[in-house]
Amino acid sequence: MANIYDLSQEILQSEKFESLVSSKAILIERIISAGQITPEGQWYDQSTDEWVVLLQGQAEISYSDATKVHLKSGDYLLIPAHVKHRVDFTSNEPPCIWLAVHGQLITPND
Repeated sequence: MANIYDLSQEILQSEKFESLVSSKAILIERIISAGQITPEGQWYDQSTDEWVVLLQGQAEISYSDATKVHLKSGDYLLIPAHVKHRVDFTSNEPPCIWLAVHGQLITPND
């Protein structure tokens, strides 16, 4: 048993990705961010869809079309595969706790 909010063992100098459930079809991970952002000029271009919920903290995600999304605790979003995006801000007090689900979450006709 574990607790998604337990940060007692975390070292927050670097972002942490923790796989909670992993199979051929899906990956569920906890991400801990404390001020980390995507390096300037880099974009995530993932081969799978990603549904993410920010459980704690505040963050900002931007897309290659210049759209920006400001997230606070409880906000979630679905990022389709191959939609370029980046993390431009994560709070460090409190640190961000994300729950991310990766897989084929959108059917081709959605």
